[in-house]
Amino acid sequence: MESVIRLAVSVGGSALAAFVVCRAADLLARFADARHPETPLWGLLRRCRTPLYVVLLAALLRWTYPLAAEPGRAPAEHAETVGHVLLLCLIGGGAWLTVRTVAAVVESTYARYAGRSRDAARLRRVRTQVTLIMRVVAVAVGVLAAAAALVTFPSFRTLGTSLLASAGIIGIVAGVAAQSTLSNLFAGFQIAFGDMVRIGDTVVVDGEWGVVEEVTLTFLTVRTWDERRVTLPVSYFTSRPFENWSRGGAEMTGSVFVHCDHTTPVALVRAHLEEFLSTCGTWDGRGWDLAVTDTSPTGITVRAIVTAKDADDLWTTRCAVREELVGWLAREHPGALPKVVTAPAAGAFDRPGALDRTSRQRRLRRADRNPTGPVDRNPTRPADTPPN
Repeated sequence: MESVIRLAVSVGGSALAAFVVCRAADLLARFADARHPETPLWGLLRRCRTPLYVVLLAALLRWTYPLAAEPGRAPAEHAETVGHVLLLCLIGGGAWLTVRTVAAVVESTYARYAGRSRDAARLRRVRTQVTLIMRVVAVAVGVLAAAAALVTFPSFRTLGTSLLASAGIIGIVAGVAAQSTLSNLFAGFQIAFGDMVRIGDTVVVDGEWGVVEEVTLTFLTVRTWDERRVTLPVSYFTSRPFENWSRGGAEMTGSVFVHCDHTTPVALVRAHLEEFLSTCGTWDGRGWDLAVTDTSPTGITVRAIVTAKDADDLWTTRCAVREELVGWLAREHPGALPKVVTAPAAGAFDRPGALDRTSRQRRLRRADRNPTGPVDRNPTRPADTPPN
């Protein structure tokens, strides 16, 4: 009974002590965050409460559990096993705490940099690099923690010598088996530090345009205009050509084509376009133009050029200009809309006798198809003269 009480006191005291320390650290971080609101580090460090509690609890239990266990009693018989489990918890909690702490520091640094910088393209570049660096740190810490946990097992300790002896062969086999994975991994570093594509960039891949939403070490997610997600391996962007509409700036220029009749008053259309763009909220005011770019026997092609601050606003502006020009022409100049000519050309039957000769030729063609009736083969004789 005394051993059970000692064990309860050990566990309860360790849990209470760990809670008090974590609570004090949380209050200190909250106080520092209130005193220095310009620095988000202290607020981000509050997310480390749970891993800090796990680390403190595991460390205190490893220290108090052997003291609570008496030799020859049940707790002492399992002390080695419990100590091993607590050591594994301590390693895992330490890795968790390290990743959370590094993430808080990196995010705080990025937030302060974003508050000072006004270059959107550079901010997207730094954000992509920070995201990939954090993933690399998380993977590296996880691998080290797993290796440290395996070393605690005696069987793996004795196996280490043979594993080191065959490391060359294992490395070759792993390299061949994971060739595509390794290529994506190196492609992720190339994208992060080569400034090829960044989070928030507008890209066109396989005929689909969208915004880069997520970049990892192995894949990249593009959110299309209709809210679909296209997932591509990062090696796609290092081995194939693609369009990046945000590289060098998000501003874009687009064109709108309208097919019209030859009688279209182009000068009035140009003046109306200028008036409409002055009231269009998505037009950024950098430039515009309207010109006749092509002509054909049935009409002309009018091209309007507009600018916008990004791809989304450019699409909206183009649609608005197209709708406005077509509606304005239909209301004010309906004759300027394209027409399909089905009537005979004017002046075809203005010459004397042309209608008679055309009618005679039609009767001759009908007579050729029906040879039983009389046929008049003299096209120069007047229509009212009887045949010979």
